[in-house]
Amino acid sequence: MVAVRNGCFTAAGLFTRALRPQPALRRPLALTAGFAARPIGTPAARRFLSVLPARTPAKVGVARRFFSPNSVLSAPRFFSANAALADDGVLAGEAAEPAIAPSSVGWWLLASAGLVYAIVVVGGLTRLTESGLSITEWKPVTGIVPPLSDAAWEEEFAKYKNSPEFVQLNSRMNVDDFKRIFFMEWTHRLLGRLSGVALLLPYGYFLARGRLPRPLPGMIGGFVALIGAQGALGWYMVKSGLHEDLFEPGAVPRVSQYRLAAHLGLAVALYAGMLHAGLRVLWDNKFVRTGVWSGVSGKALPLALSALNEPRLKAFRRNVWFVTGMVLVTAISGAFVAGLDAGLVYNEFPTMGGRLAPPTDELFSLNYAKNENKSDIWRNMFENPTTVQFNHRVLAMSTYTAACALYFTSHRTSIRVLLPPLARKLASGMFFVANAQVLLGIGTLLYLVPVHLAATHQAGSVALLSTVLALGMALRSPSAAAMILRRGLR
Repeated sequence: MVAVRNGCFTAAGLFTRALRPQPALRRPLALTAGFAARPIGTPAARRFLSVLPARTPAKVGVARRFFSPNSVLSAPRFFSANAALADDGVLAGEAAEPAIAPSSVGWWLLASAGLVYAIVVVGGLTRLTESGLSITEWKPVTGIVPPLSDAAWEEEFAKYKNSPEFVQLNSRMNVDDFKRIFFMEWTHRLLGRLSGVALLLPYGYFLARGRLPRPLPGMIGGFVALIGAQGALGWYMVKSGLHEDLFEPGAVPRVSQYRLAAHLGLAVALYAGMLHAGLRVLWDNKFVRTGVWSGVSGKALPLALSALNEPRLKAFRRNVWFVTGMVLVTAISGAFVAGLDAGLVYNEFPTMGGRLAPPTDELFSLNYAKNENKSDIWRNMFENPTTVQFNHRVLAMSTYTAACALYFTSHRTSIRVLLPPLARKLASGMFFVANAQVLLGIGTLLYLVPVHLAATHQAGSVALLSTVLALGMALRSPSAAAMILRRGLR
């Protein structure tokens, strides 16, 4: 009597497998050349099926097909570079099943991206309320606990009294006033610590369980490293506002706009990477379970996927990524505006002092050049509040124009018939967010940078980046692993 190993093969299945020529067990698939084959009727395959909802029609069909006595002969073979899941029922040298992460990984990445989004918003509030220099020390571990007694608060306040910001701007501040700005900066740092823990611990768990197929381990490891670098960069930025030179009369205690822009740019790039990776995992899983991709399913799906290779749609996709880059650059230019308080220079729109552009000698003032021959006049682009605000206006309106052009292009008949439904919805969402963002920017300028409008404007820039990024992703095909899995589930 033939023993059944792990309930995977019936006696008839094992007998049939023994009669089959051995080379057929290792026939390659075109999309997965380079990996060893394994039958889908294995405990590892059942583990993948277990993540599907109990009454998913696809799951019922798969169970009937893959666990029948002849499933070894008829089932397609799936591949992965992740051999950690291999079990004893696999031939020597065979790897584990499909290179697609479970949905839980996608939701975890989106939650981590949401934490980074919150950090960006709270960081903007910290800058707008001038709270960023209230904590004058960097204690990554012990700093998580705020002062808990009156004596501890007095000690912390005494440290702040020795800072340039207190001496130059806040010499009349008392302990109660100090607590308000302290907790704003403390919340910002706390969110940074939470984001690191929320990313690192699940990363170790998923990695140990073999739930992260390539290239996710290296990609998420890069995210972890960037969060650590972001914390160090944040303190490097704060140190620039505690420099001894800022005690001199006439100096303005504030952080370096260069370091502020780098801090924001790294956070936005980290957010975009997490969002992209999370959506990719979730959309691939949805495609495997339901056969739906970008709102298309059934007989229309092959036509929709082939349309992605049309030259017109390829050009549209390139324009989407171009607009994504413009949104990112415009957001970083906003950090220079915030760092120099440039939003308080010309509080009118669309003119600046009654003109579309300030005088040339004001835009390129020699006062900002530090070399004797004035060859570094380019410093006006990053250090002159007038020039910085003008640059941000030009970039913002250019990005808005490009986003509108992209939206109207998506409504051209020759493009619209090729776009999947999800891409059309995201194009409309991008257009809506772009209009809201322009109105918020103009309102922030006209009303002298109120905190609530300015913070919403910064949050809007990340929201706009999210919609454009999602639009670009909706114009890509499912991953090769997802395509293979879906073919096997049909």
